[in-house]
Amino acid sequence: MKDPGSRREGPPPFPTPTIVRRSATGPIELPVRGAGTVTPGDVAKKLHNSGIFTGGPPELFESAGRLQLATLLREGIYPFSKTLDIGCGCLRAGYWLVRFLDSDCYFGIEPAREMLESGIENLLGSQLVAIKRPVFSTNDGFDFSVFGVGFDVYLARSVWTHASRAMIQRMLDSFVETCNPDAFFLTSYLPASWIASLRKQDYRGKRWIGRSHESSVPGQVRHDRRWIEGECRARGLWVRQLPDKSFNGQYWLKIAKNADALKTFAAVA
Repeated sequence: MKDPGSRREGPPPFPTPTIVRRSATGPIELPVRGAGTVTPGDVAKKLHNSGIFTGGPPELFESAGRLQLATLLREGIYPFSKTLDIGCGCLRAGYWLVRFLDSDCYFGIEPAREMLESGIENLLGSQLVAIKRPVFSTNDGFDFSVFGVGFDVYLARSVWTHASRAMIQRMLDSFVETCNPDAFFLTSYLPASWIASLRKQDYRGKRWIGRSHESSVPGQVRHDRRWIEGECRARGLWVRQLPDKSFNGQYWLKIAKNADALKTFAAVA
């Protein structure tokens, strides 16, 4: 990931979708597991064995994807929600979201082209792509405007756990610039601690830490929630940490322009 502070000359490097739009030919339902069914976990193991990074341990690939869909459902996603999956990787969440969402509603950003293309080929396939018409960008500047649409739902799982402060600021700015009035941003983070001996210090560096299109070295970072809250307030945004237990050490934050959009969907009903 590039430092968002550095301005790029000319147009974004990948402003057009990688997927050719085609007319829908029929409905696609969420997969039902049966005898002989190839699961997302099976595909993740295949990709892992071929050298493709799957966003985490392949044995957690399916459960992590399911968790993201379940959390989004509880927090207010609808089939017609225009949804941006930031750092969509090889479609750990996209596998579920593309099937759940209406056609023309799923958008993904992933700079690691080989990782993305492996997910499209192995977890979506040409038929589903033709029906659902997902759109992808490989821009690495956290520019959400490349799609030219406003979004209702933003998802960033295991992105802020690698990003610098400047990158997070850029994502918040891009959210403000492109979000619809009642949109929400669901992102995961690793909380920092002021106790130095715990080795959970707030990250103040400027680089992306961890695997990416430019690095094969693993790593994670932590951020102070008070700093995140301050950055949200500075942009007129509301934020709250969801009460969910951590998954792989990460906690969910829900961010919105409209305070009502912070409510849990189940509670609103």
